[in-house]
Order: sequence, then C-alpha cells, then structure tokens
Amino acid sequence: MDLDALDDTATGGQPASLGSGALPRLLMRTGNEVLLGAALQRNELRLLYQPLVSLQDGCIASVEALLRWQHPELGLIAAADFLPQAEAAGLMGMLDEWALRQACADLAHWLAALPRNRPAADTPAPAPAVRVSVNIAPGQLRDARFPALVQSLLQEHGLAPAGLMLELTEAALLPDAGASLRALHELKALGVQLMLDDFGTGASSLGHPKRFPFDYVKIDCSFIREVLSDRGDAALSKTIIAMAHHLGLKVVAEGVENGEQCDFLRRNMCDLIQGYFFSPPVARDAILALLAEQRCLPPEQRRIQRQPRSLLLVDDEPNILAALKRLLRRDDYTIHTAASGPEGLDILARHPVDVIVSDQRMPGMIGADFLRKAKDLYPDTIRIMLSGYTELQSVTDAVNEGAIYKFLTKPWDDERLRGHVAQAFRLKEVNDENERLNLELRSASQELAAANRRMEELLQQKQQQISRSEISLNVAREVLQHLPLPVIGMDEHGLLAFVNSAAAQLFGPGATLLGSEAAQALPQLFPAGADAAAAPHAELCIDGRPYAVVVYPMGELSSSRGSLITVSRCLEPT
Repeated sequence: MDLDALDDTATGGQPASLGSGALPRLLMRTGNEVLLGAALQRNELRLLYQPLVSLQDGCIASVEALLRWQHPELGLIAAADFLPQAEAAGLMGMLDEWALRQACADLAHWLAALPRNRPAADTPAPAPAVRVSVNIAPGQLRDARFPALVQSLLQEHGLAPAGLMLELTEAALLPDAGASLRALHELKALGVQLMLDDFGTGASSLGHPKRFPFDYVKIDCSFIREVLSDRGDAALSKTIIAMAHHLGLKVVAEGVENGEQCDFLRRNMCDLIQGYFFSPPVARDAILALLAEQRCLPPEQRRIQRQPRSLLLVDDEPNILAALKRLLRRDDYTIHTAASGPEGLDILARHPVDVIVSDQRMPGMIGADFLRKAKDLYPDTIRIMLSGYTELQSVTDAVNEGAIYKFLTKPWDDERLRGHVAQAFRLKEVNDENERLNLELRSASQELAAANRRMEELLQQKQQQISRSEISLNVAREVLQHLPLPVIGMDEHGLLAFVNSAAAQLFGPGATLLGSEAAQALPQLFPAGADAAAAPHAELCIDGRPYAVVVYPMGELSSSRGSLITVSRCLEPT
C-alpha cells in the first residue's frame, strides 16, 4: 500500500502526524502485529474519502480511499504513521483487503442511495455515477489470489468492475516487471480501472505508462505545489499531461489547493483534480451528501466554458471610477473597480477578468507598471490605458512590450470609449474561441488516443485468448491421439476431420485421408449409399470381432459442428 497516497498531508490539512513520537514507541513496546491486529478486531480502522473532480464538466468523477486509525487514546492517526510498522509485521495484505472490502461496501451504499436513471434496453450502459479508488501494496501484484479477491468483492456487492479503480506506484512494478504486467492484465480483464500514482517521483520511467495497461496517471503533489511560481514544475506538469494524452491516458493532479492552480491545470488540459480546493478528505456520509447535492466546480474552472464578460476599472479618483461605471454598466459587463495597482492585482487574483481599463498616474504604482504586472500574471487579459497624463517613455515601453493594447486619453468621448471597450471584448472572445476550439480538438485527439489504446488492449486480450485456445486444442488433440480407444472426428458435411492412431490401426490406411468423405474412407461404418452425415451403425464386425459404435453430436458445449465417433471392442460372452 502506497504510504504517500494514503496520507493526504500533501493536499492540505491533516490529522496531526505523530512522526517518531508516541505511536511508533507504542508500536515497538506493544508489538506491531498484536496492536494492529487488535485495531482491526476492535473496528478502529477508518476510511476517509477525497473527491477527484473532472475539469471537463466540474462534477465528482471518483473518490480516493484514505486509511486512518481511530486510536482510543491518540485520536485519528495518519496512515504514514502506522503503515511502515504494518509492512514490517507482514500485515499489509490484511490491511489492503480490509480497505478494499470497506471501499466496495461504501461504494455500494452510495449507489443504492443515489437516484438512478435507467438507460433504454437498446442503449449502452452509462459510465458509473462515481468510482472509488483504492491504493494497493506492491506485494498484491505478486499474490496470485488478489485478482480473484477483487472479483469476489465486486460480485458480493453487486458492483460494475468499472466502478473500482486500483492505484499503485511505480515501485510496485520494479521487483518483477513481468509478473506485474501479467497481474495488471488479469485485473484489466476483470474490467477495473488502473491508475499509476505519484508519477514523476522516485524511480519513474517514461516507459511505464506505455508498457503497463494503466487508464490514469496521477501527477504528484510536489509538482503542483509550486506550479505557478516554478517554471520547472510547470514544464514537467505540462509534459506529463501531453505525454499521457498521446498514450490515451487521463491525468489526475493531486494537491490542488487554490483556484490559480486549478486554472493552470484547466488551461493545460488536465482531466481531473484532487485537493483541498474542492474538498478535504471526508467520511462516507459526507461524500454521499456531496454526490446528492451534485456539487461541482464553478463554471469558470471548467475546461470548456463560455464566461460572462468581466471588466476591471482601475483609477485613484473615485468620481472617474463612478463615471466609467455608469457609462459602461449599460453594456452588460460584470464590473470590478480598484483605486490602485495593488488593489487591482488583488481583484485579478480573486476574480476572472477579460478587459482592464487603467489610469496611468496613480500613487504607489503607475498604470504602466500595473498593466505590465497584469500581463505577466494574466496574459489572456486585454489591457487598455486611459489617462490624461502621459509619461511618454514608460507608456511607450509598455506598448512595445505588449502590456498595453490601446492608449486612450482623458477626457473621453462616451461612445468612442464604449466602442473601444467593446472591441477589446470582441478580441478577447476571438482569443477565447480559438482556445476553446483548440481545447476541443485536443480533447477529441485525447479521446481518439484513449480509444486506440483500448482497442490495442482488446486486441492483445483476444490474441492471448486465441493463443490459449490453440494450446488447449493441441493438448486435446494429443490426448485423443494417444487414447487406446479408436476416435474419429467428422464435420457437419460428413468429411473426416480427425482420426487418432487407434482408429487408423483398426480401419487401415484409408482412414487417414483427412478431408475425404467419411463414407468412402470408412465403408465399414456406413452402409452402401447411406448419408455420411447420418449416424453410422451402432454395431459392426471387423475381422470377425464385434465392435460398438457411439456417436456424440458436437455443439452442445461449444460452437463446434459435426460428430465425434468412438469404436470400442465388445466383450464376448463367456
């Protein structure tokens, strides 16, 4: 079980971590196996759940199960404080099974409590209303019984396999890549979803998402924490998203704590987010409440969404702000006002803004510096300077740097100013439309890549199935070939399809002519002029010895056609 994935310290607030304090000392004094085993018996383990939210429609798409220990004396204990001791005591399999069993039970509870929209009989089954993801320990991939356990739990709770997602880190793949690949294919054959957790950390390999049959890749929270201020983290996050999409995988970003991080991920085509920005880890009933109220991200945080027009006016003179607001209110803009550059930056940090109209001469920060800063932080905005004072050099520099779209002078003509602002919004909407079309194109490409990946996996499964069937057929043929009982296979048209060694010895060389008509190759079995496809004689005499003939029609247990005929020596009366 992945310690980082089960401990959500990276995604915000958390039960106090005990580190090397009370709990480890208690475990050492009492004994790992005894204490953790007792916790299971006393029902002290808990699962909290943190939503994974789609940036496409803003809805909860999945929830991740996070293990906790409700200790009677120490309170709620984070997973990272007791899982190392559990691993040392060999208890990870037991804890994994408990978490998986409890998560399946909770998912069944949610689905039973939520209203259902039943599809028509001739329509495909809809996607699960919500999935639950459970972290599994590396040892589970080496346990041949684990796929059977997953299948039995799904059947026990009546769950569709696609409603369960298993998360594992790349460390789980390293000890034996071949065995890991076989185990993951077994789990995929059940229909469950697979997620590669904490991608980009530790012993990461770019080949793992391509080689192993994952459906999702999760970007580690350490890259998201500074994604707005660290160019390296931003570049790595973009690269992981692009790489995963080209491979037909969806991307989850964990540790999202604010709207700015969410907006960065939305603009760069991330599929899902997880973190305190949407919800902390909560109990089972709280998840049900979130699902029942259909809580979603606000529209401005979704991947493709047409936004209302938003305008920011910045001027240190209150009467100018009031006049501009009265003039532009009739054009149905959402208008924000600020009396200084720093106040305008604060509004930009809290609200989406399309167009900025700023004065130049303001105390503390001149308009050119404010618009230059706005361009660096919010490059998608359209920026206009409206001023009665001109400091030529600073304004010229700002224009040349692209920080100012237009320079307008005070006093202004009302209709011309309205026209310039409307033109700025049209330019912004053209840019937004281009971005929207680009996002739609990238979304379509991503879906196509995902479909190609599913087709490749299905083809691989079919090829494996054909290979297994061929092996089984060859084994069956070899068994029949060495039976001392004469066995003859005849297709539905009366042609010989199989003759084993005992039958060839009994009937002679003519019996070995596969593809010939059975009535001609084996005249002893069929009377003159009889239909070869009909049943042969029930008894016959060969070299003066009596034989019994039994016909087994094919097709009852398989798609085979024709008949299987056995010829056995009759016991002579004593």
